[in-house]
Amino acid sequence: MGSRGVRVAGFGVEWTAGEGLEWASDMNVTTQPPNHLWNPQCETMPRSELAALQLKRLKKVVSTAWNKVPYYREKMRAAGIRPRDIQTLADVAHLPFTTKDDLRACFPYQAFAVPMENVVRIHASSGTTGQATVVGYTRRDMATWSELMARLQTAAGVTRGDIVQIAFGYGFFTGGLGHHYGVETVGAAVLPVSSGKSERQIQIMKDYGTTVLICTPSYAMHLAEWMAKTPEKERIRLRLGLFGGEAWTEGMRQALQKGLGVFATDNYGLSEVMGPGVSHECVEQKGMHIAEDHFLPELVDSATGQPVTDPAAGGELVITTLTKEAIPVVRYRTRDLCHFLPGECVCGRTGRRMSKVSARSDDMLIIRGVNVYPQQIEQALLAIEGVAPHYQIVVSREGTLDELEVLVEVTESIFFDEMTKQQAFKEKIERRLATELAVHARVRLVEPGSTPRSEGKAMRVVDRRKSP
Repeated sequence: MGSRGVRVAGFGVEWTAGEGLEWASDMNVTTQPPNHLWNPQCETMPRSELAALQLKRLKKVVSTAWNKVPYYREKMRAAGIRPRDIQTLADVAHLPFTTKDDLRACFPYQAFAVPMENVVRIHASSGTTGQATVVGYTRRDMATWSELMARLQTAAGVTRGDIVQIAFGYGFFTGGLGHHYGVETVGAAVLPVSSGKSERQIQIMKDYGTTVLICTPSYAMHLAEWMAKTPEKERIRLRLGLFGGEAWTEGMRQALQKGLGVFATDNYGLSEVMGPGVSHECVEQKGMHIAEDHFLPELVDSATGQPVTDPAAGGELVITTLTKEAIPVVRYRTRDLCHFLPGECVCGRTGRRMSKVSARSDDMLIIRGVNVYPQQIEQALLAIEGVAPHYQIVVSREGTLDELEVLVEVTESIFFDEMTKQQAFKEKIERRLATELAVHARVRLVEPGSTPRSEGKAMRVVDRRKSP
């Protein structure tokens, strides 16, 4: 495949795209790609200039919300605040939060700040756990989103020379089409495969020369299983994996890089504020750069809603959109837990970096008075050699006591080993979990392939306490 040059729109920065397509052509080679910037002027903006831009845009979005969205005006009045009261970035803390329930109550279009004739795209949540949340995009919103996705993909190492296979579902879910438009903006070739049909996914990789895979990390692990047993693996040219849509651990990253032979990066977003593109890792894999010229991030205490005193210690991520036209969103409580990373990244980007999402506050399990997050269990399991990156957490109640059981897939050599060795391995995992969780978890070793697989977001927890 010949290389092609690309000029970053409006900034006169050139590089030869397609370079380095060979640096990870062999399976299980995960060499770090070179660092590139899609929009250097915005991504490396001095912090003082960025803060001034954020304040200007914050004032505008608050004014728009007050004037164009009745439910925001009512919430602000109830909080005793007016748009004129926003004079500094710190004043954002005086504004009321927006929650998913607020957006559900606006179904379908009451949260829109523009007339419907200005809306060119509508996405929505599934609504499987309640009323769907609906989001809209103007033509300018779509251009902004495409720009953010181009930043994300370029930061991960995607170039115009790539062939990108999107295995996210297409439709109301923002992941598939969001990445699709980003790939086209970068200028790479997109394979809009959508999710499912795993054997076909692998065949497409071989037939079409896929170099980049985009999907959830749990589905990527499922594809890695298929890849391990497929013939002609040498025809697979994957080099990059861009995984998002669900929280995943560093242990999962290592498993993905080994299983798929890719360099794996994380990215973060949520439909309520845009979709994917809110933050992303660069090739340094040292935190996710927040697109702070478009989103104002905060960390608050999940219990009190007050700003955290030490962002490095972590809290719940709250986001205010700064440029979204169709639906301005003020202080959206994401329920995602993370922390902000100190210092600057060597890549040159100046946007604040957030850690990988460690958990969701509403995913927390309380087991005999102890707070347990699924990501804690995943991190502990993947640190043990012989454990496969597939598991399921089952919570039940026996009498008045909660019980925690973890179904753990193990490699075939361990599963078919003698019973005494199996028992010793099981006890080893239980001790590790007890240390990490501060509560006992029963472990049941299960054979490879026996826990549920997902073509989208993984369902890791079965809480039988909620059953009637």
